[in-house]
Amino acid sequence: MIPFNRPYMTGRELQLIAEAHANGHLSGDGPFTKRCHAWLEAQTGAARALLTHSCTAALEMSALLLDLEPGDEVIMPSYTFVSTANAFALRGAVPVFVDVRRDTLNLDESLVEAAITPRTRAICVVHYAGVSCEMDTLLAIAARHGLAVVEDAAQAIFSTYKGRPLGTLGDLGCLSFHETKNIISGEGGALLCRDAHYAERAEVIREKGTNRSKFFRGQVDKYTWVDIGSSYLPSELIAAFLAAQMDAGTQITQRRLALWDRYHEWATGHEAAGRLRRPIVPADCTHNGHMYYLLLPSLEKRTAFIQHMNDSGVGTVFHYIPLHSSPAGLRFGRASGELPVTDDLSARLVRMPLWMGLEEHMDEVLAAADKALLLLD
Repeated sequence: MIPFNRPYMTGRELQLIAEAHANGHLSGDGPFTKRCHAWLEAQTGAARALLTHSCTAALEMSALLLDLEPGDEVIMPSYTFVSTANAFALRGAVPVFVDVRRDTLNLDESLVEAAITPRTRAICVVHYAGVSCEMDTLLAIAARHGLAVVEDAAQAIFSTYKGRPLGTLGDLGCLSFHETKNIISGEGGALLCRDAHYAERAEVIREKGTNRSKFFRGQVDKYTWVDIGSSYLPSELIAAFLAAQMDAGTQITQRRLALWDRYHEWATGHEAAGRLRRPIVPADCTHNGHMYYLLLPSLEKRTAFIQHMNDSGVGTVFHYIPLHSSPAGLRFGRASGELPVTDDLSARLVRMPLWMGLEEHMDEVLAAADKALLLLD
């Protein structure tokens, strides 16, 4: 079976984990954590980067930093992972689901202003498949209404919008290093603070609500509980693994983009024949080769395609179930109007395998996909 995903190791992860052990510091915020922070700040231009144990944790920290209260509202797409909504619902805030654009499957900026109410506190954008939302328009809307902007950039490391790294355009950005992402640590994430406004408090929230980081920098003579928070930092073993991935990040992205390009070229003929639609990347955006998906003509054809591929020994999957129609989405959130594009595209999208090492299997994958698509004609 050619799996949908296979985690990649550069070959240096175990060496760096051994170094972390030799350092005698296995809990968080040791030398490797600091190394990862410095890499992220250099890569993105963020004023402060903080490793977390997941992108979910970074999103939860964002909700805490915004001081959300029960009944406050946060606008977001329905077509996203549950963590995007959960982070805010945990604070008692109401996720307000808005439809997505038909081209990128990102939050439709033309519908956002109509979703704003007196209780709206923030907009949480999701850069689907590592392709940016229309950030200038969204940031202008947020500025007009005094709203914070959180970027769920889980899939978007190395992606840009008009030359600017994603995760640092809004007030706060959240990255993922889950094993399905471009650079990985098994589970892992990071919070990016665009400027210094949130940085100091973010350190406190991440360290159980204490000023422990100031204590270790010699800025206070003892540390104590000063704010709400939780334990959001990963261990040094995770950071050491991630450091090896970061060192190879440019090469990993180049290889993923080459695989993405191979899929995109292959799919041209099938798109022309009306069997599928390829991903669309706007001219102002550069993506990172995180994901290659196909939009098939119907749910029935998507289901049959996945089954045909599985029968051929190739793992393909669909993606999110829209949150606005999920049991928890109906309970904790609300939809802003109808969401026809979300309902339509989510039922027709299928994700193709894309992982380091897939190069040697691509002929087999594409042959299986050709066969499956022709069977659907």
